[in-house]
Amino acid sequence: MNPMEERGQNNHLYDKAIPVWYSRSGKVNPEWLSACKEQRDLTKHLMEQIADPLNLSKAYQRVLSNGGSGGVDAMTVKELQGWLGEHLNQLQHQLLQGTYEPQSIRGVQIPKPNGSGKRQLGIPTVKDRLIQQALHQVLSVDYERIFSRYSYGFRPNKNAHQALKQAGIYVAEGKSYVIDLDLEKFFDEVNHHRLMWLLSTRIGDERILHLIHRYLKAGLLQEGLTQQRIKGTPQGSPLSPILSNIVLDELDKELERRGHSYVRYADDVKIFVSSSTRAEEVKASITKYITKKLKLKVNGSKSRVCLGYELNFLGHSILKDGSLGLSKESERRLKDKVREITKRKRGISLEEMLGALRTKLQGWLNYFRYARMHSKMKALDGWIRRKLKCFRLKQCKRTIGIVRWLRKLGVEETLSWRTALSGKGWWRLSNSPALAIGMNKMWLAQQGYYSLSENYKTLHRKSL
Repeated sequence: MNPMEERGQNNHLYDKAIPVWYSRSGKVNPEWLSACKEQRDLTKHLMEQIADPLNLSKAYQRVLSNGGSGGVDAMTVKELQGWLGEHLNQLQHQLLQGTYEPQSIRGVQIPKPNGSGKRQLGIPTVKDRLIQQALHQVLSVDYERIFSRYSYGFRPNKNAHQALKQAGIYVAEGKSYVIDLDLEKFFDEVNHHRLMWLLSTRIGDERILHLIHRYLKAGLLQEGLTQQRIKGTPQGSPLSPILSNIVLDELDKELERRGHSYVRYADDVKIFVSSSTRAEEVKASITKYITKKLKLKVNGSKSRVCLGYELNFLGHSILKDGSLGLSKESERRLKDKVREITKRKRGISLEEMLGALRTKLQGWLNYFRYARMHSKMKALDGWIRRKLKCFRLKQCKRTIGIVRWLRKLGVEETLSWRTALSGKGWWRLSNSPALAIGMNKMWLAQQGYYSLSENYKTLHRKSL
């Protein structure tokens, strides 16, 4: 009987989640030992599935669609197909024999969205991205059966809106106090020994364990120097998302065992309780568990207890009735991006600016469409329209240019001259009567302005 048939006949065993490894007394749980053996016996030949041509072909298509830059060997995604055509048999042989050696990872640092430093990314070679994607495809099928229903990040058929909906349900039930846990540099702090131990409880194929361990230990090449890594799973690799979920699934199981109401999206963990006193107790207890048992760091200065409306969870706040609001941080980020697009010194046409603005606003509104923010959208619309008026008015340059422009828009000549000669700054002029007449809402709409408030009404109606 081949491994696939064997697993097919024993799905009732494989689907079982392994019990918590320790009992309340702190001793090893006998049920856990038995379950581990069953799972390992069912996964002794996983590498055959990973090296299967159909799985590798599917992985190649995913790497191709994701695109991205090359790694330390400079091979591009487009060049991967030719390389595979020549070396597929050799690659399969190395995987099946357990002799494949990953290359170093190219390190890149990007600014964090909130401006609080930089985030370390690791870009594997396209060959390693292919193999990691092939690993991910097989492992995810197996681990999806045991992952928590309250974990939403990096998972098929799970998304941020589902996580937000569940958070809203908790608040609507009266659990309005939120323990907002910040796992400090989570991806950089994952303990390799503990991760490999977790993997070994379910995976019986030693070749896979050795390959993943090599990926974890692969050097990070940055600024000409290669650093050896002793912890962490670099963001940017196809394998990192599932490994992070495997690490934090242990936290999920513990939260469920304690009967907590929680939501987790990747390393963003929120626990919902009904009183501030209870929230502080849970925060202290879970922080101790994360640091002592999981060997991860909790950022004490950023972790807190707050009410739902003070939250910034996936860009949203949770209002008292459980509905979603727009967090202050998300509004600030949007304004920063609009300021960047509508800079008055940009040497582009108004049409080009409106096109860039439409792309940004459309994507942003599609994500935040479930939030209650009609008044905020109207206010943002007015603010953006004034930014656009400032830009177009400045393009006129001279007084006579402003007059000619306003007259072209149908503004009466005396008012046009009075506006052009007023001496006011661009921002004050953008709110003048002449511009309210000439560059009104209808005119901006005709130029291609994407109205947040109008499109929000449409999207919100569809989502109800």
